Amino acid sequence: MRGIICYDRLVIKANQVMPAVVTEVVRKAPLTDEKVAFAWRLAVGPQVGKSTRVRLADDGTLHVRAESQAWIDPIRSSVGLIRSRLAHYLGEDTVKRISYS
Repeated sequence: MRGIICYDRLVIKANQVMPAVVTEVVRKAPLTDEKVAFAWRLAVGPQVGKSTRVRLADDGTLHVRAESQAWIDPIRSSVGLIRSRLAHYLGEDTVKRISYS
């Protein structure tokens, strides 16, 4: 008769692995408008992501356009955190400045 095998030590939880997998996939993808938009949504969250549009210019300026001015203030107040998150997904030198409209 077989003994019971315990897999507890072999199981890696998906919530521990998925952030690293997503980061690696996004980093390796070519720099496209879709990649920038996806990284933006990851950096700012779903609600702000739905209410804003972004475009990365050739000079590294990220142009952020919001549905209303009310979204710009929270983005401005969190710009340091947003830039660090974007750098995590897009690379350190990809976004050089952020422009709001």
